[in-house]
Amino acid sequence: MATDNRIHFWRRNAKVPGRFQDTPKASNVNTKSKKTSTFHEFARSTNDAWDINDEEDYDMLCLKQSSSSPVQSISMPQMPRLKLFKAPEDTEPEPHPQDRQEPISTQLDQDEIDEESGPANGRVVKSCSDAQLNVNAARNTLQKQKSLPVRPVIPLVARISDQNTSGAPPMTVREKTRLDKFKLLLTSPNTDLEELRKHSWSGIPREVRPVTWRLLSGYLPANKERRDLVLQRKRKEYYGFIEQYYHSRTDENHKDTYRQIHIDIPRTNPLIPLFQQALVQEVFERILFIWAIRHPASGYVQGINDLVTPFFVVFLSEFVEEDVENFEMASLPLDTQRNIEADSFWCMSKLLDGIQDNYTFAQPGIQIIVKALEELVSRIDEDVHVHFQKCEVEYLQFAFRWMNNLLMRELPLRCTIRLWDTYQAESEGFSHFHLYVCAAFLIKWRKEILSMVDFQSLLMLLQNLPTIHWGNEEVGMLLAEAYRLKYMFADAPSHYKR
Repeated sequence: MATDNRIHFWRRNAKVPGRFQDTPKASNVNTKSKKTSTFHEFARSTNDAWDINDEEDYDMLCLKQSSSSPVQSISMPQMPRLKLFKAPEDTEPEPHPQDRQEPISTQLDQDEIDEESGPANGRVVKSCSDAQLNVNAARNTLQKQKSLPVRPVIPLVARISDQNTSGAPPMTVREKTRLDKFKLLLTSPNTDLEELRKHSWSGIPREVRPVTWRLLSGYLPANKERRDLVLQRKRKEYYGFIEQYYHSRTDENHKDTYRQIHIDIPRTNPLIPLFQQALVQEVFERILFIWAIRHPASGYVQGINDLVTPFFVVFLSEFVEEDVENFEMASLPLDTQRNIEADSFWCMSKLLDGIQDNYTFAQPGIQIIVKALEELVSRIDEDVHVHFQKCEVEYLQFAFRWMNNLLMRELPLRCTIRLWDTYQAESEGFSHFHLYVCAAFLIKWRKEILSMVDFQSLLMLLQNLPTIHWGNEEVGMLLAEAYRLKYMFADAPSHYKR
C-alpha cells in the first residue's frame, strides 16, 4: 500500500513541479505519517520517479493516436459502427485542438447532399438546421481553443537559429548581421579569438557553431591554413588510440570501467531517439573508454557521459538539415561518422582538462564549488539560505548534480548548447562562471522555494525544476543575471575560506 501511495504522490501531487493536473483529487498520501527530517530517511522512503510509461505519457499517446485518425464530422463524435443513434445536441463533445478539422463549408455541402439523398449504409443524417447549429458550436469551440495557452514545440537544434518559447521568427535582420560578422571572422587568415569570444557570448548561429566551438575550445588553431592539417592529425591520433586501447576493455584492469560506461550510455538522454541508436551508443562507449584510459587519475565517473552529447549534436548538425533528434546516424558516410566521433572526443577532453578535479577521488572540485555556491547564495538572498537551513536541506544534496553534470539534467539539451556558447566564450566558463549561473538559476525559483515548507517537498522541487519548455530567451536572461552576479560578488569563490 505504501508503494502505491508513493507512486500516486509522484504522479498527482500538486507540489511536484511540471506535473499536469486535470481535476482536483484527494491525495492518497498518508498525512499522519512521520515527517521526513533527514536526507537518509527521505532516500529510503522514496522510489525512483523516472517512469517514462506513466499515466500522463499514456494519455498523450492516446491523444496522438486519436488525432491521427480522420474526423468524420465536426458535429458528431466518432462512435462504434454498430451504434446507429444520434448524439444529443446538448452533449456533443468538443473536438480536440490537435484533431484535424474539415472545412466548414465542405462539411455543410456534404450534410445538404445527405439530407436530399437520405440515410445511406446505416449512417445517421442530420437536417440542415442541425448542421447549422453544429457549425456554430464548432466556431465557438475554435474560439475557445484559440484562447487556450499553446506550448510551442522547440526542436533540439533549429534550422537557422535556435527557436525560443515566444515563437519568434527563426531569422531576423539582426541575426543575419551577426551571422555575417561570424563568417567574416572565421574566414580571415588569422581569426581574432578575443573578438570571436565577444560575439559568441550572446549566442552562436547554428551555421557556424561547429567551427566556432572547435576554435574556442582550443581544438583548432586560429590560423586558417593550418586547420585542415590539424584536423587530419588529431583525427588520425584518436583512431590510433582506438586501435591501441579499445581491445583492452575486456581486460581485468578495465572491465569494470567499461561495464559502468556500458550501463550509463543508454541512460543518456533516454527520451531522444538519436541517443538510443546502437551506432551512436557505440560511438559514446569508445569516446568515454579512451578518455578514461588516458586519464587514470580520475578514470570514468558517472556524469561524464552527459558531457559528450552537446559536442556530438553540434558536430552532427554540420551535416544534417532536419532536426537532429530523429536523425539516423547510419545514413552518413563512414568517414563523416569517424570525424564527428574524433572531434567530439577532443573537444570533450579540452573541457574536462579545466574541471578534472571534479572527477578525481572524492571529487574535491565539486565539494569546493558547492561550498562556494552556499556562501554566494547566503550573500545574494539570505531568505533562501535561511529557508534551506530551516528545512535541513544541504546544498550538496541538490547542487552536486548541477556541478557534476553542468546543469545538463536540469535543462533541455537545446538550452545546454546555448549555455555552452557562453561558457566557451568565457575564459573560465565551465570552472568559474558556472558557479554564478547556478546561483542565478537557484534564485530564479525563489518564490517556489520559499513556498515549500518541509525537507521532502523542497528537495523534490529542486530536483524537478520545470524547464522543459525553456528556450534561448530564458537562457539569455539566466546568463545576464549570472554576469551581474559575477561582477557584484567577484570574491565569492574564496570568501568562505577562513
